[in-house]
Amino acid sequence: MKNIFVVLGIILILILVAISVRSTKDAAIEQDPEVLVDLAQDDRDYFAELNNGIRSGGPPKDGIPAVDNPQYESATEADEWLLSHDVVFGVDYRGETIAFPQRILVWHEIANETLGGEHISVTYCPLTGTAIGFKNPTQNSSNPTLGVSGKLVNSNLIMYDRESDSYWPQIAGTAITGPHTGDQLEEFPVTWTTWERWKTVHPDTRVLSRDTGFFRNYTVSGDPYGSYVDEGGYYTDTSIIFPPNHEDTRLHPKEVVVGIRDSERNATAVTKKTLRERKVMDVELGDRTVTLTYLPDLDFYEARYSDTDEWINAFDAMWFAWAGYYPSTTLVQ
Repeated sequence: MKNIFVVLGIILILILVAISVRSTKDAAIEQDPEVLVDLAQDDRDYFAELNNGIRSGGPPKDGIPAVDNPQYESATEADEWLLSHDVVFGVDYRGETIAFPQRILVWHEIANETLGGEHISVTYCPLTGTAIGFKNPTQNSSNPTLGVSGKLVNSNLIMYDRESDSYWPQIAGTAITGPHTGDQLEEFPVTWTTWERWKTVHPDTRVLSRDTGFFRNYTVSGDPYGSYVDEGGYYTDTSIIFPPNHEDTRLHPKEVVVGIRDSERNATAVTKKTLRERKVMDVELGDRTVTLTYLPDLDFYEARYSDTDEWINAFDAMWFAWAGYYPSTTLVQ
């Protein structure tokens, strides 16, 4: 019976998308030549390709509302409604630990916050299974926050900044339209784990409250896409609502990979099951080596350049989306 509701939920999403837009393909946004003048040709080509792949996800700008005034509760309070296996996106930053439940962010996709005087955004795209943290979006502006544009590329969330309205695809972390074209957002670690694992490692964590200011179904069965826990619905089947710019059949389209990319768009992906098995792996990223270390207590990992021990972001992603952004990616499986 539960699977029937999952299927009905996905059908409803598709119907709403069909009703909301005349075409899933949006016209490319014309770029100001002065914005492009300092960019290398391969950068221009890459941004143009992403721009040409922009599609409407159905809802208008801010139709999926970001959480701009997050409220929190204690782990004890959260235990009253979060289940041990619920997915949370954990932040351990500037001496503060916060859990952002997937149950909430599936309806909002972005939470804007200030930690230690620094503006941050925790972002989650359910269509690509990616959770990424960005800090100081458009720093020194009057409104350094990110919102949900209602647009997608490679099925992936396109954020917009509220200062200039530039478009920032989440996986790329780089603006592809507007005055910030070519700028990169600085990132910080976000841990994809379960509530039980996170609270065990961080018992004093705060938890994003369901008091978001919006009426949404934050219950365990409220996810309109299905369930990570029961491996049902959109998250595990082969259906892709919005096709990517590139297709790669080396893996099941929804298989989870650990993706790593650098500022020059060198990209490497490791299947998560392989990392779980091998625990520590050295992988090549351009002309450098990155060490991936599995963290069993959190069922997550961290990535560092092997020669300098410098942190580099690595995050879960569905294979089809990663390959859509990085068709020349190395794959380790």
